[in-house]
Amino acid sequence: MFEQTFKNIDDILHKDAGCSSELDYVEQTSWVLFLKYLDDLEKDKKTAAELSGKTYNAIIAPEYQWSVWAMPKNGDGKLDHHKALTGDDLKDFVDHKLVPYLKKFKTDALSPDNIEYKIGEIFSELKNKIQSGYNLREVINRIDELRFRTHSEKHEMSHLYESKIQNMGNAGRNGGEYYTPRPLIKTIVKVVAPKIGDKIYDGAVGSAGFLCEAFEYLLHSKGKSENLTSKDIETLQKKTFYGKEKKSLAYIIGTMNMILHGVEAPNIVHTNTLAENLADIQEKDRYDIVLANPPFGGKERAEVQQNFPIKTGETAFLFLQHFIKILKAGGRGGVVIKNTFLSNTDNASVSLRKLLLEGCNLHTVLDLPGGTFTGAGVKTVVLFFEKGAPTRKVWYYQLNLERNLGKTNPLNENDLAEFVELQKTFENSENSWAVDIKDIDQTTFDLGAKNPNKKEEAVLRQPQAILEEMKALDKESEQILNSILKLL
Repeated sequence: MFEQTFKNIDDILHKDAGCSSELDYVEQTSWVLFLKYLDDLEKDKKTAAELSGKTYNAIIAPEYQWSVWAMPKNGDGKLDHHKALTGDDLKDFVDHKLVPYLKKFKTDALSPDNIEYKIGEIFSELKNKIQSGYNLREVINRIDELRFRTHSEKHEMSHLYESKIQNMGNAGRNGGEYYTPRPLIKTIVKVVAPKIGDKIYDGAVGSAGFLCEAFEYLLHSKGKSENLTSKDIETLQKKTFYGKEKKSLAYIIGTMNMILHGVEAPNIVHTNTLAENLADIQEKDRYDIVLANPPFGGKERAEVQQNFPIKTGETAFLFLQHFIKILKAGGRGGVVIKNTFLSNTDNASVSLRKLLLEGCNLHTVLDLPGGTFTGAGVKTVVLFFEKGAPTRKVWYYQLNLERNLGKTNPLNENDLAEFVELQKTFENSENSWAVDIKDIDQTTFDLGAKNPNKKEEAVLRQPQAILEEMKALDKESEQILNSILKLL
């Protein structure tokens, strides 16, 4: 039901002059979806309060509640067309009354770690782009069909929202920065293995995939989510997940994604992580776990580079310095980075490898095949490290698949099952091997190790080379024949 509803909404937005791409569809679906989700959340809280004999004070004032402005219903539970706004009346109400009202929550909230502040923050960043009030009415009617009352409904909703984000990621290059394949994220979380009580951080949060998956992982860390104590739940809700995001749309999508997964007031801040000077990071600012896929290929301005000991324009290299610095001693990291990081010979790459190897135990490198990231031409690796002790030995795993990865044939969790199993004991296999740090070049710290256990395959030659050889053989044959003819 949810999937069909999303398709219908996309069809409506496709016809609207204010929405021109998949990015707009996700953004505009998001804010309406969020208000419906909020309405269901309020109903649940009201019911829970009544059951325990308490009074529930609604977050949203009566005239701005979903059941009043969006879906006033008659006695039969159907939309009351006499009361329901549509066309210009609806658009004017949303643009000039509803959004300014919701925006004010940010300044009125008592602290940033509650849902009221998040509502204000979301609507400070977001505006209604749907130009036709009639299209907006259709979108509202469709979203009202969705329910977020049971656990399975919320789970299905968050899963579908993820697939919308994935489509957005594939819709354009600026969207592509937000989406890391879910099977890869789940695998990274499994290997880093966070515990309840750990503070988990992603400084390039994007659509918050790492934080959402870490939340799911921790929810089931004691077998079932029902086995968690109320203290555990409060810890997960308020003191576990932290993120920063520079881009407005990614920030909104990330915040919404976490709320839809069940984290009511995500600690995600809208800021440029790299604008923070590394020298200003103190012990109180540090985290137990870093999980991230920082954007690569970006270029940062000279004044931003001044915040880092190793100066470089490559965004991902600045992020890696930030992650190493912001981890507590004994803290663990799982970070995706371009595979050229392992062996580039420029000063920044060499200095950064030295910093990583001397300040952290880089125990595992997962080497991923091309096509892991849909539409991205770069090959990537995942670095798993622990801060506080130098690296003695690096265990490599090269993911060799029997198929080419692509949009119709994406990475799945099964592909990574052997890696997860072997990584527990750092076992050697046809796809895995270990390198002693004493054996690498101590001036370049080149980590681009070649798999010594992989059977060499015959390299297929280019057609041009084969034709050249055929021509040479023909010439040779002609010379031999001519020699024989002379002898006759």
